[in-house]
Amino acid sequence: MRWRGGRIGLALGGGGARGLAHIGVLKVFEKEHIPVDIIVGTSIGALVGGAYAAGMGSDAIEKRLEEYLESPEFQSSAIKAFEEAHEREGEGGLAQKIQNYFRNRFYMVQALLKPGILSNEEFKGTIDYFIPDIQIEDTEIPFRTVATDLVSGKQIVFSSGSLRHAVLASCSVPGAVEPLKAGDMLLSDGGIICLVPISVARREGADIVVGVGVDRDICSGEALNNVIDIYYRASEIMSHELEDNELMDADVLIEPEVGELHWSSFSQATHLIQEGERAAMEKLPLIRNAIPVTRKWFTLKQLFKSRSSP
Repeated sequence: MRWRGGRIGLALGGGGARGLAHIGVLKVFEKEHIPVDIIVGTSIGALVGGAYAAGMGSDAIEKRLEEYLESPEFQSSAIKAFEEAHEREGEGGLAQKIQNYFRNRFYMVQALLKPGILSNEEFKGTIDYFIPDIQIEDTEIPFRTVATDLVSGKQIVFSSGSLRHAVLASCSVPGAVEPLKAGDMLLSDGGIICLVPISVARREGADIVVGVGVDRDICSGEALNNVIDIYYRASEIMSHELEDNELMDADVLIEPEVGELHWSSFSQATHLIQEGERAAMEKLPLIRNAIPVTRKWFTLKQLFKSRSSP
């Protein structure tokens, strides 16, 4: 059902595993019958948002996530190895430290020899596991996703074409996943220039935008031991400044407390989903206040109907 005025947009930001908190936010939107007219996602926000817009409920996304994290494909993946290496860094005896050292150097060497540790084909299997093979125009909720063209430096917003292709482009994290070639463009993570796509939701017709930011705390106690550490830290600070400017334009901002969780911390899925629920419930009064009166009435009728059903 389309409404005149008061269109509500949901902007889901990037942040790797931290973006699993988006599932918890969607749970609250479902439970409280908060209407959503358009979803715009960046990176992990594109993956979760694309699955939801295509018709998969939040419980179904969570179940599929649990199955994926237990699968042999994920358990033997480079992403799982990243998480284990990060968790064990600086821990254990000499033998363990040597093993972690060489594992990290192995992936570092891989990164120097090819455009991404994971190829498009390797990562495509993950996207296909969650995203149906449909066109963006055919999603149940209007959907947009954001990528960055590394050639022109421009933001690319997908509003048509293959949903899987668009989500893959947005999720191609620099260094981790090979950029996606599309004509003269080389597409990478939308979070490079638009970590939480609030401005895109506005341009695409949303009158009220609820933004969900899952970036970790900018203050970090992690050691900066080498060039790679310093490079990533500098990139993180730049992204944080860009994100702050973007977040100022949200009508309501939901910020789950993800602490300093690493982007690869997928083992924290349950905690992250619960934190997304908590953060969304905390902002529920503000969300309701932002909804126009006509839509509030519709939402209350839906809520009363659901709670009156046997």
